[in-house]
Amino acid sequence: MQLIDIGANLTHESFARDLDAVLQRARDAGVTRMVVTGASREHNPQALALAQAHPGVLWATAGVHPHHAAEYTDECDAELRALHGHAEVVAVGECGLDYFRDLSPRPAQHKAFERQLQIAADLVAAGTPKPLFLHQRDAHADFMAMLKNFDGRLGAVVVHCFTGSREELFDCLDRDWHIGITGWLCDERRGAHLRELVRHIPADRLMIETDAPYLLPRTLRPMPKDRRNEPAFLAHIAAEVARDRGEDVEATARATTATAQRFFGLPG
Repeated sequence: MQLIDIGANLTHESFARDLDAVLQRARDAGVTRMVVTGASREHNPQALALAQAHPGVLWATAGVHPHHAAEYTDECDAELRALHGHAEVVAVGECGLDYFRDLSPRPAQHKAFERQLQIAADLVAAGTPKPLFLHQRDAHADFMAMLKNFDGRLGAVVVHCFTGSREELFDCLDRDWHIGITGWLCDERRGAHLRELVRHIPADRLMIETDAPYLLPRTLRPMPKDRRNEPAFLAHIAAEVARDRGEDVEATARATTATAQRFFGLPG
């Protein structure tokens, strides 16, 4: 069984001490490829450096998360555009809107998101399209409206770490977008509704991710003492998703891996 973790925050300080061991445990668990999430001016170049240091295993995204939207300046925009000139950077984002925490003012979130959508549109227009790696929490209506303004100008889209409602899921699927499922599904307090929803996601639109070191699956046994999530635990998420979809875990692994490979343009 081979898996692709489409969202791992491997530039997080908690991985600095033992990244090689983390990558080895991932390989041992069948997680052979990972996309390192870039979500701030500080971490985007670090994500690229990791991808360059581990060719064929790690790739990177480059973007500014809504929590960091206040740092989005013209200089930041130029930095992102330069990062997207690297083949190892395979998606625009993580970007989007987050009204749950509101760590950046909403006007700043809107501006940063719109400018990153413009980067994605410009890449499409230049004949070098890259997909969008998106974040949305408690901001569905504005999120959809902003993306609608770019209709016909963007490439593929994944709504990373989907946690929304049935209505929100079908709004995304109606746009032919992809859906990223994390260990949130394993949280009986917040994610139980996802267990029913995942069966409605077409196999060619479903991808899986850990969002490590965050969102440690609550059903994982044994639990790591430090409560840090890591890519090796994607195998557990795959098994949970397979059970909820009523399919063999090997089938889930094959489908999600093929979808991720195609979405990010990864080599076979």
